Amino acid sequence: MNAIEIALAYQHLLENSQLTQEKVSERVGKSRTAVTNYLRLLKLPAQIQMALKDREIDMGHARALLSLESPSQQIKLFKDILRQGYSVRKVEELVQLLKNGQDIKVSQRIVGQKGLLPAEYETLKNRLSELFNIKVQMTCSPKGKGKISIPFKNEEELEQIMNAIDKFKG
Repeated sequence: MNAIEIALAYQHLLENSQLTQEKVSERVGKSRTAVTNYLRLLKLPAQIQMALKDREIDMGHARALLSLESPSQQIKLFKDILRQGYSVRKVEELVQLLKNGQDIKVSQRIVGQKGLLPAEYETLKNRLSELFNIKVQMTCSPKGKGKISIPFKNEEELEQIMNAIDKFKG
């Protein structure tokens, strides 16, 4: 199950069983804070919830976006995340700048330049996404230092990734 499905399941338990968040947390074996954080995801605009469900963004991205009170700001920054491939840490920095009253365009100039991928890196990211049949994430600093992230939903997807990697051994 993805984060949105889990949140909906928790919400269903709360609404249909007269349980408190504390009781739901005991029943599912998670902390009350974890249950609360999942439920908060349902306050995000539908577009962002769908992206989280489809694993276009991570739960960390979504939690950072929740710090913004304005749904229009959330969506604007969400679109920047997709365009620029921002890491969770980068999104947290941008959220802080926005909360301090700085304009998103200023924020992009200050922080966003690090998130831009050179064309050849973008090509590599797309090739890796095709190879693993999963949306691969990549970040790169101006000095060329970066990170490649390959998300997976379950053990079966992890096995597929490992098999694709094993084909290159040899």
